[in-house]
Amino acid sequence: MDFRNKVVLVTGASRGIGAAIAQAFAREGALVVVNYLSNDAAAAQVVDRCIASGGDAWAQKADVMNAEAVNNMVAQVLAETGRIDIVVNNALRAYRFNPDTRARFQQLEWQAYREQFDGAVQSACNVCQAVVPYMRRQASGSIVNIATNLVEHPVVPYHDYATAKAALIGFSRHLAADLGPSGIRVNCVAPGLVWPTDASQETRESLREQLAGQTPMRRVATPEDVTGPVLFLASEWSRFMTGQVLYVDGGLVMR
Repeated sequence: MDFRNKVVLVTGASRGIGAAIAQAFAREGALVVVNYLSNDAAAAQVVDRCIASGGDAWAQKADVMNAEAVNNMVAQVLAETGRIDIVVNNALRAYRFNPDTRARFQQLEWQAYREQFDGAVQSACNVCQAVVPYMRRQASGSIVNIATNLVEHPVVPYHDYATAKAALIGFSRHLAADLGPSGIRVNCVAPGLVWPTDASQETRESLREQLAGQTPMRRVATPEDVTGPVLFLASEWSRFMTGQVLYVDGGLVMR
């Protein structure tokens, strides 16, 4: 894939899946904007790896749940580059995939759902509202939102997290219908358990092995496994695809 002369904004890109996605785009020649919330050193390391991979990159600190911060970030990117071709909404509210300590349904208050909804949907909405007017002017653009296979296969009932990601998929499909006539595509990538990441570091080995045993490809995903489907949906190879969800979980979910 050739992403030379393309400007890619990846949110939540200082670690884990986001960092792997940023570096994958850089390897294909893109100019990558590494959005992050607070860890300056981690974001700088991702930028260095992107540049070493053959692309270009810079870090952009902004809380994507804050619309003003997002608008300022997008304005700065446009001032520097004049365009934004691809957005990957990867940022999420802090979460831990630990089946032993997760809150059961009767323990959850609505605020827990609201926090995850804000992290998944509000952040994506803020970024899209800031970016879409410029993509409309270009009459092109690709938005890829990171969801989860738990929406289809709640192997562990992480109620608040998975409910928010289900809403993100709904948001993405309606946005795809709205923006299609403007040449802007919106799709989702839905990984299963991805290890190692900060969110999955507390997932015990026995559960990872159990999931791997249930998975046709007999392992859980790595961050790098997620990058290919994201780049595919962002590229011209998928130019007639919008409103779709690609499950990246080794066949645990088959649709």
